[in-house]
Amino acid sequence: MSVPPNFANTDTGSGSRQRLTEANNPSSKVLRLPQDQPLRLACDQLLAPISIAYETYGELNADKSNAILVCHALTGDQYVASEHPVTKKPGWWSTLVGPGKPVDTNRYFVICSNILGGCMGSTGPASIDPATGKPYGLNFPVITIGDMVNAQVRLIDHFGIDQLFSVVGGSMGGMQVLEWAASHSERVFSAVPIATAPRHSSQNIAFHEVGRQAVMADPDWCGGDYHSHGKVPRNGLSVARMAAHITYLSEDALHHKFGRNLQNRSQLTFSFNADFQVESYLRHQGSTFVDRFDANSYLYITRAMDYFDLGASRGDVLANAFRGTKTRFCVVSFTSDWLYPTRESRAIVHALNAVAANVSFVEIDSDKGHDAFLLKEPEFFATIHGFLSSAGVKRGLKV
Repeated sequence: MSVPPNFANTDTGSGSRQRLTEANNPSSKVLRLPQDQPLRLACDQLLAPISIAYETYGELNADKSNAILVCHALTGDQYVASEHPVTKKPGWWSTLVGPGKPVDTNRYFVICSNILGGCMGSTGPASIDPATGKPYGLNFPVITIGDMVNAQVRLIDHFGIDQLFSVVGGSMGGMQVLEWAASHSERVFSAVPIATAPRHSSQNIAFHEVGRQAVMADPDWCGGDYHSHGKVPRNGLSVARMAAHITYLSEDALHHKFGRNLQNRSQLTFSFNADFQVESYLRHQGSTFVDRFDANSYLYITRAMDYFDLGASRGDVLANAFRGTKTRFCVVSFTSDWLYPTRESRAIVHALNAVAANVSFVEIDSDKGHDAFLLKEPEFFATIHGFLSSAGVKRGLKV
């Protein structure tokens, strides 16, 4: 019986080196907040200086009323509609954002920032700690979704925008949308939380813990100080990505795409090589992920998602998060999403109904699982276009 090779070797590789460069000197625009403008975090630590890497698309109109903030998911970044500098692939939501698309950059000024704790230019564990001259590693403070949003507030302030026309995002991006609407409602005219939840379930926390343990069990993690040792916990991060990726797909999607088809062979090898196409696919997803993402960022961001509970600090009543809101909401879910199933979106809608908020809800019939919000779904596209257009009329949007 043959033993399969590692997913990748343990040296940093050109992709990882480029990603580390992007962490501190990104190709995108960067807002740098100096030492005397610290951000107070939920853990009660002050973080400074801070970099917020971002991209913009379209033009901000004269009265600054057409700005849309797009919030990215766990492994996303600021390159929502432009080429990724490491992978050279199109933006992760280029199907939705762009000229003539549902989020029309001929009409709207779109802003997308790399979240606090990320690894594509915003301050995170791969950033250089000014106190040591080395990457923060585990010296970086534990952050929350609220901290990410508060950093985004600084960016919006930088543009002089008093109220965003809309905040849009899926998955963890949807959590940021909800946090914006709950904590900064006067600054959000409309909100589109997609394929998300008001708090992380125990099942989701469990999946994240498997991923974190895979990373931390890799000997090349080096207690979080792998940068100083010239290593990357590639195998551990690959396994974490593989496990997470399964949760993004539905059983039907996996069956239709792979079934039990063999990978480049006509019979079983009776080994632990990738006999099945689905195995090969997951190994590819894992091995390519490590060149564009930082392992410690993965730990910190998944922990932030686990901590997210919009009602916890509001008497454990979700409706209290939206009391008095004037924001218009469009909540979107997908029938085959078992990571953030429709019942989570319904809980958001019920909470909004309880405070007489302006809310519409659409459940999209799709067999593509959680990842459906990133794919070409005509009904989804029509929903986003229709809601933004209608909200624009109510806003009296001038472009």
